[in-house]
Amino acid sequence: MGTFGPTHWIIIAVLVLVLFGAKRLPDAARGLGRSLRIFKSEMSEMQSEGGQPAPQQPAPAPTPQELPTSQPVQPAPQVQVNPEVHKA
Repeated sequence: MGTFGPTHWIIIAVLVLVLFGAKRLPDAARGLGRSLRIFKSEMSEMQSEGGQPAPQQPAPAPTPQELPTSQPVQPAPQVQVNPEVHKA
């Protein structure tokens, strides 16, 4: 139990073929191959830059317990509207 036998793999292959169709599978495999190549090249590039310091990441946002306590916020002043200006 827990391992796949040959019949399990055949059933899975048939289900994938039925679900995606024979025309879509080559395109999907090609896209996956491109993605893996790009991923490998980026990983090798990152490893070659290993001697350089990593760019600094922004500090995490403070939690509510870490926020400084301040005076209460004052409400905005009331705006007086001149009724003569808004008459059509």
